[in-house]
Order: sequence, then structure tokens, then C-alpha cells
Amino acid sequence: MAIYARTLTARGYRSYEDYELELADGITILVGRNAAGKTNLVEALQLLTSGQSFRRPAPRELLREGDERGLVRLTLEGEGRRIEHACELGGSRRAFVRNGKKTNASGVRGVLPSVLFCPDDLDMVKRSASVRRRALDDFGVQLNARYAALVSAYERVVEQRNNLLKERALDPSLLAAWDEALVANGSALMQHRAALLRRVASHAARAYEGIAPHERMAIAYEPSIFSVPAGATDAPGVTPDLADRAAVEELFRTRLAELADDERRRGLTLVGPHRDEIAFTIDGRPARQYASQGQQRSLVLAWKIAEVAVTRDILGYAPLLLLDDVMSELDEQRRAAILLFIEGEVQTVITTTNLGYFNDDLLSRTKVVHIGEAR
Repeated sequence: MAIYARTLTARGYRSYEDYELELADGITILVGRNAAGKTNLVEALQLLTSGQSFRRPAPRELLREGDERGLVRLTLEGEGRRIEHACELGGSRRAFVRNGKKTNASGVRGVLPSVLFCPDDLDMVKRSASVRRRALDDFGVQLNARYAALVSAYERVVEQRNNLLKERALDPSLLAAWDEALVANGSALMQHRAALLRRVASHAARAYEGIAPHERMAIAYEPSIFSVPAGATDAPGVTPDLADRAAVEELFRTRLAELADDERRRGLTLVGPHRDEIAFTIDGRPARQYASQGQQRSLVLAWKIAEVAVTRDILGYAPLLLLDDVMSELDEQRRAAILLFIEGEVQTVITTTNLGYFNDDLLSRTKVVHIGEAR
């Protein structure tokens, strides 16, 4: 069985006064000029499946200009169920609704996860580690409620601990309590991250081999609690055994003690999951330093394909795949790789300005929706 997104409704949302989009079970292509509103629809689909938008907008930014209230709604069907997710917009607030009952972002997650691939993702390999951490966490929170709770709890602990470190008259006993909260939540989050990344890395390696058969890629999780030897900048760090919770927590405490003076001076928590690295390598060489632009794009494409595969492994069905204007950013070889992949049982929404990227055979089996002038 599978779950499909059926109908998206947008009222008073972004560029849309009142619009309804019916989605195909297979591929739906949204075609139109730049600024026609295609990405706004992709954002709405992501918002109503993952509980968040890749744009990280303030609630008021989701409203159509001049409107005080708005709504986006998505109906989902499958496995004998019909589910309705909505997000009500008003002023500076937004409220999620599931089957007519108010909920929060977590209430719309997990039914039909979404995997988004947009032009900003193509720089994931060479950008800062925070981008790669967020990519993994954004994926993880859709698949596992415990993962989502850990991310939220850990972020709160870091924020509160940083506030405490900035105080002139720091209470050692209070700091010790926050240290333990940091260690407990951070160690659990590292374990969840490492487990999820192992799944993603395995599928990504196979996907990358299909794109570049003569190269081997790998992805490693490098926790900041583990000290990388000085001068080891040309090789990925060694990952400790994260399966041993007691050992992880003890190592975490040791690193906190070593960095205590620096943390107090800077007013920042300097070790923990918010400082960890996710490192890509090609044939053993760090991709961030040595990979060409084409290789970096292949790595990201393999990561996105892996997210779809991991979702299917865990839930038993594929997620909703959202490809926002990436065809224009990929060369012919990589376009062919992704088109071959999505011809499987993956419900996909693609935005483009040019139908020439797709062959006639695919178009004959695809729902094409022309998006007109911005509303």
C-alpha cells in the first residue's frame, strides 16, 4: 500500500488568492515562467507533510499581500484512510489542523514524509557543517517522533546553557545541571543521527555508483566530542563507537571539562551535536575540498535518492518527492539519472520553466499543469 497526496488548496497564501491543484499518483509537472508561483505550491506541499518550510518563513510571510487570513490544505489518501492536513494563517500566527482538529507541526509529520530537492541543496557539500546537520535532522524528524523530540530538547538546552555561560556571576551547581542535560540529550541525539546516517550513506553509495560508476563515495558522522588529531585536516575524523551510551556520555563530559575555560570566556557551548560534522568523501578524499562541482552535485543527488529509499525502508512506502527547479541546474547525465529514478513508484512534483528537459514518452505519462501569472 501507499499514501498519496491528492488535492492541494491554497487561499490567501503567498501569490494565490484561491487555487486548487490535483496531483497525479505518479509525476506532476508544474510548468511556468519564473515568479509564476510554482515554488509557492512546493512550499505548501512540504509545509503540510513535514510541518516546516525550507524557506523558514515568518507566519506573516505566508499570507498573500493585502490578506489578513489564509489557508493551505492537503488531502491524503491510502491504506484505507483519508486524512486532511491544513495550516491556517492569520496575522503573525499559523496553526496546523489535522482532520479538523488543531495540532502542531508534529501532528502533520509521519503520514506522508516529503523529500525536497531544490537549487540551494546543490551547495550542501561545500557549505558549512550546519547545512548538512540540518539536512539530516530535517529528514529524521519526519520519520521518528523520538528524533524530533531530541532535536527540540537539545536545541533548548544549548540555548539555556549559552545564556547561563554569559552570566557574570555563574552558579557552578546550575551549570553542572545543564551540563548533564546537555550530555544526556546530546548523546541520545548523536546515536539517532548516526543510525539514520548509516541508512542514508548505504543507499547513497549505491545511487552514486549508478551516476559515477568509477568512483566510490562515503558519508561519515564526525562527532565533536571526539578530538581529531592536529594536522588531520586532509582526512575524515575517526568516529567513536556511538552504540555505547555510557562511553559516549563519559567522553562528552571529558570534552566539556577540557573546554570549560574557553566556553566561559566566549559564552558559548563549544562541543555537542550542534558542532558535529557530516563528511562526504570520494575515493577517500574529502569532497568539500577536492570534489568538482559536478561531483558535489552527484553527491547531493545521491543523498536525495537515498532519502526516498530510507523512507520506503522504514515506512513501507515512498515519500512525496518535490523537485523544485533543479532540472535547469543539472547537466544531461544527472537529469537522466533522476528521471530514471522517479519513473519508479515515487509520487513526484516537479517545477520547471522548460518542458524540453523531459522526453515525449515521459510527458505522455505525466500530468502537466501550466502555472500562469503570479496571483
